[in-house]
Amino acid sequence: MIIKINEYSDVPIYMQIRNQIVMGISSGELEAGEQLPTVRALSSEIGINTMTVSKAYQILKSEGYILTDRKNGARVRTEINQSKTLGSQNTEELKRIVSEARLSGISKEEFENIINEMWGN
Repeated sequence: MIIKINEYSDVPIYMQIRNQIVMGISSGELEAGEQLPTVRALSSEIGINTMTVSKAYQILKSEGYILTDRKNGARVRTEINQSKTLGSQNTEELKRIVSEARLSGISKEEFENIINEMWGN
């Protein structure tokens, strides 16, 4: 998986890394048990500070997406706890996206089609 950073984005770089890894896991591009690059390797590859990658990995670990240890590095968890809920921050982001879609004139049906396409249906 290739991680691309947008230096001009308002989203902090560590969150861009976190978000792309979550999307990679969700899409199957990153498989359960797959080894992630080391903090040093990823930071060198994309040209950022190691602490930034470390922070992204810490967040992914605390959210239950990856496992880390000093000996084996970071791996995608084989079993991700499915809480069946959307966090408050994600709910607020989704509200914003729905609002912008409405203001753009996108119908509910068109919006649902976009979601279904992204979901893989």
